[in-house]
Amino acid sequence: MRLSVIACSAALFASSSSAFAHGVTEGDKGFIQESSGVMLVPFSYLGAKHMVTGYDHLLFLFGVIFFLFRLRDVSIYVTLFAVGHIVTLLSGVLFQISVDAYIIDAIIGFSIVYKALDNMGAYQRWFGVQPSTKAATLIFGLFHGFGLATKILEYEMSPDGLLANLIAFNVGVEVGQILALSGILILLGFWRRSGSFMRHAYSANTALASAGFLFVGYQLTGFFVA
Repeated sequence: MRLSVIACSAALFASSSSAFAHGVTEGDKGFIQESSGVMLVPFSYLGAKHMVTGYDHLLFLFGVIFFLFRLRDVSIYVTLFAVGHIVTLLSGVLFQISVDAYIIDAIIGFSIVYKALDNMGAYQRWFGVQPSTKAATLIFGLFHGFGLATKILEYEMSPDGLLANLIAFNVGVEVGQILALSGILILLGFWRRSGSFMRHAYSANTALASAGFLFVGYQLTGFFVA
């Protein structure tokens, strides 16, 4: 199966429901609301689940590593994303900074569009410049973390053990990110060995941009309708 088909499927999934945004399900919401005290293992599990099931994060990271062939480059960009994600998740929850969830999720959807267009060389053709991909990865990492912080604040997480649980959650996020990226890299590795990779790279990123646009449209619709 070509990765472009996977991207299209993800686009349809992304437009189906916001209940799964950031991997926070109703069951997890209830657990977060009822939990009190330090619970490192459960929150580590929730962090890993958040990343593995967070299609918004995975689509963005898929775009980020699409044309990265060296493991060192993958590590640099993923680290930048993780740093941004951690900073705003921790600060957003600890200092109770939040914005409308629909708006922040629309920005996250835009991050997917941005990276797909970047992979397609759109900015070089349209504006004659190439924006810093490292800076964009860090900046959008900040928005991704802020989006989850906004969700967690809605669930009124107990202040008892809050910092320890947030740190455990972030550790789980990193573990989940490694697992998810390993799967993506394996699929990309097989695809890159075939002659179809470069032929279909543009189509795959077009599908990725479409997924992002659907996600943005869905969230903006929710903002104006809710």
